[in-house]
Amino acid sequence: METYTSTSVAPVPNPPAYKVILLGDLSVGKSSLIRRGADANLLFDAIPEKLITVDGANVRLLLYDLAPDQARYREVREQFYQGALAAALVFDMSSPSSFFNLMHWRDEMQSFVPLLPGIVVGNKCDQFQVIPVEEVRGWAESLSMPFMLTSAETGEGVDQLWIELARLASQERQRREERQRAMRWIIR
Repeated sequence: METYTSTSVAPVPNPPAYKVILLGDLSVGKSSLIRRGADANLLFDAIPEKLITVDGANVRLLLYDLAPDQARYREVREQFYQGALAAALVFDMSSPSSFFNLMHWRDEMQSFVPLLPGIVVGNKCDQFQVIPVEEVRGWAESLSMPFMLTSAETGEGVDQLWIELARLASQERQRREERQRAMRWIIR
C-alpha cells in the first residue's frame, strides 16, 4: 500500500517540482488555502511551495491560483494551465453559485489539459453549509474525482488536500513519462 505523509522531511537537493492548480470562483478561499499550506511566507512575486513526501520521496508542490480577474486573458490562462499535473476545483460550501460554476472551471481545465486529474474541494466547511455533501460527492464521483472538505480558516483538511494533490501529480507525472517512452519506442 502506498503511503502519503505531510510530516517534516529532511531537505533533499532539488526534489522534483509538481505544478498543481487551484480553480474556482472569486472568494471561495483558493488563496487562503495556499496561504495556509505554503511552507514559507509568501512574497509578492514568489510561487508558493509545499514540500511533501509521497511514497517516501520528497516532492515540491508549486501552488498556482488563477485570479478571476485574469480569466478574461486567454494567453494568461494557457500559461496557467501549461505544465499542470493536478488540479483542485474549489467551491464555497455556503455558496451554491460557486458549486454550480465548477462545471465551467472543469470544462476550461479540460480544454487546456485534457484528462488532468483533479479533486473537488468544498472549502469553508467550518461555516454554515447550504450544499448537501452527498450531492457534491455524487457529482465528483460522476467525474471520477475524489471529494474532500476543507477549511482554510481552521486548517481542517488542508494537509490532506496537499497530500492528495501530491499523490495525483506524482501519478500523472509517471503516466506522462510512460507515454513519452512508449511514443519514443513507436517512433523507432
